[in-house]
Amino acid sequence: MMAHPLTYFLLLSCLIAGAALQAAAQPSARDILGAPAVVPLTSEPPPKLYVDPPLPEPLALGRVVVQYRTDNLRIVPVYGPAALDVSPRIGHIHVTIDDAPWHWADASGEPLILNGFPPGPHRILIELADPTHHIIDRKAISFVVPEQKGAPVSHH
Repeated sequence: MMAHPLTYFLLLSCLIAGAALQAAAQPSARDILGAPAVVPLTSEPPPKLYVDPPLPEPLALGRVVVQYRTDNLRIVPVYGPAALDVSPRIGHIHVTIDDAPWHWADASGEPLILNGFPPGPHRILIELADPTHHIIDRKAISFVVPEQKGAPVSHH
């Protein structure tokens, strides 16, 4: 037997209405992910830098491992004035050891791992910089590398 055409129409209408209700109940991509990064935000909070003290275990070996993170800025290897218009903000860090007159830039976003520190007090300055190297925020950490047992004493 053949079903009446009205039956097909009603069945199809119910399927379409059910699919529309299910789609309306699911959150959108924007609801979950927020505004797309390709659209400039009208107002962004200022970037912030957070730096943890060095991990204590490696210090005994003269190795310094420092973790850091940022808010409202992604660490990426992109430089130059055109990169200032990227939203959300991007940048990198500058690292200075023991008040040296020079520093280096790092855009890895990974923890800093520094080797060869002699026993004694040290200081690391970490500066959050925009793509043109303008400093946005800075944090300094001080620490002491302990004398290694059985190691010759260095007098420098």
